[in-house]
Amino acid sequence: MKVFITGSAGFIGFHLTRRLLADGHQVVGFDGMTAYYDPALKQARLAILRRSNAFSAVEAMLEDKDALTEAIALFAPDIVIHLAAQAGVRYSLEHPDTYISANLVGTFNLLEAVRANPVQHLLIASTSSVYGGNAQMPFREVDRTDFPVSLYAATKKACEAMSHSYSHLWKIPTTCFRFFTVYGPWGRPDMALFKFVDAIERGEAIEVYGNGQMQRDFTYIDDLVEGIVRLSAAIPEEGRPVEAAGVTDSLSSVAPWRAVNIAGGQPVGLMPFIETIEKCLGRTANKTMLPMQQGDVVATYANEGLLEALTGFVPGIDVETGVKAFVDWYRRYKDAA
Repeated sequence: MKVFITGSAGFIGFHLTRRLLADGHQVVGFDGMTAYYDPALKQARLAILRRSNAFSAVEAMLEDKDALTEAIALFAPDIVIHLAAQAGVRYSLEHPDTYISANLVGTFNLLEAVRANPVQHLLIASTSSVYGGNAQMPFREVDRTDFPVSLYAATKKACEAMSHSYSHLWKIPTTCFRFFTVYGPWGRPDMALFKFVDAIERGEAIEVYGNGQMQRDFTYIDDLVEGIVRLSAAIPEEGRPVEAAGVTDSLSSVAPWRAVNIAGGQPVGLMPFIETIEKCLGRTANKTMLPMQQGDVVATYANEGLLEALTGFVPGIDVETGVKAFVDWYRRYKDAA
């Protein structure tokens, strides 16, 4: 297969690209290499990907419509996987304009490029944040997502809505997959695991929001990648919902479009998560307990039934295994820096 991936030098994009290359596919990666976090980490990921002759990279911004359209037209991919976005709930409080330009304008440009260059399947990264103020758990794909509590969530919800309209109008088979707190080696420095490990190793205090009462449905990166790869073959067909006991398909009634959670449905409390990090590091963290930040939610918890019905797969790598893998990578990476 020929697979076009936006955000290929990012955390998830890097792991997904490596997996696809290992599986024998040809990949073109499109990435703006933005300075949201240390570009050296992105360059290190990209250097690994470039070892494969089946990979080529295009460095440009999603907002550059001509560059994006040209890259897709020249490659003529079978599948497009759209991962690139301005991420982070807290960053959206201070830099809202970047979310409008990258997530809304960028995704619009991608949809236009795919409309002009049809593909077998378009997959778009969404997030558990779209469930926002929804108090009913576990989150099901058919639950309402009308009450986002951060601009980040609002833009990702908008991306889902835009992609649905294009899927309806132009019959583009589209899957929006919703991530739940992804973690693992090569992770982003702004995410909790990286921040906690880095601070503890430096002997600095960690900031624990929500007074440690939050829960997250942590998803290890290899599980997420497996889910995406399997979903890429589960192409939505209008009028053909999946039939499985206890599962309600999110397949649109007017388009070959669906949303799917990728998570194991096993939420973990923040304090047990920190205890796991301490155990792996062999050190106790100094903790600064803080109230909930604006835009955050108390808990995330996925219903994984639709993913299993579509792919036969449910993420299952436990937090202890995943955190240890991250700590081992972190120490190697820092030693090599």
